[in-house]
Amino acid sequence: MDPLSVVIPRIHSEGFRFIVIFGVVTLVLFFIWEPLGWLGLVATVWCLYFFRDPERFTPIGNGLVIAPADGVVCTIGLATPPPELDFPDGEMMRIGIFMNVFNCHVNRMPIDGKVIKSVYHPGKFLNASFDKASEENERQALAVESHGGQRIGVVQIAGLVARRIVCQCQEGDKVNAGERFGIIRFGSRVDVYVEPTATLLVSQGQTMTAGETVLADLTSDQPPRQARMT
Repeated sequence: MDPLSVVIPRIHSEGFRFIVIFGVVTLVLFFIWEPLGWLGLVATVWCLYFFRDPERFTPIGNGLVIAPADGVVCTIGLATPPPELDFPDGEMMRIGIFMNVFNCHVNRMPIDGKVIKSVYHPGKFLNASFDKASEENERQALAVESHGGQRIGVVQIAGLVARRIVCQCQEGDKVNAGERFGIIRFGSRVDVYVEPTATLLVSQGQTMTAGETVLADLTSDQPPRQARMT
């Protein structure tokens, strides 16, 4: 790891204009009243931190589903995937990851494969940690088919503060697990839908690292992994 990247992190391209705006406003605030300028400086540093885009080391293996977002697993359970993805009727296992305003918001692809569906759906801006946010909030839904033929859903969901979903992949794109595919600003959620037969390797309340934490194994016949608070 480059030691300089710890002090000056890589920044996602979506963040440059916001950092400049925050910086200019901070200079103006210093001219108006110095204490306001220091508050503006804190906000600018936070903006820089929010749009950080660190390198990650993605596990490699057939059937592995990798976390698409930093944050906390806010929900695990059977749910009906978004209808726009045209999955077969029935419920799938949903893993919801909530990102607060201090998490890295760069989203990464959970599996190797091909994007077979990409649909934007307008909606509300409820708190993304609420269960109903999956159905009612603005979202960008992707269906991805692995090289082995398994299909998963990846849904970027806007939150109470988030007002912009950026998805940088399209239908027909070939993708790799851990590859950056978008960003949501500012505070949001990403849901992953897998077949109920998949072995879950995370628990509700667990902290995720996008591109590194393994959520599930599509090919394993082991029982779901259990966890306890320590």
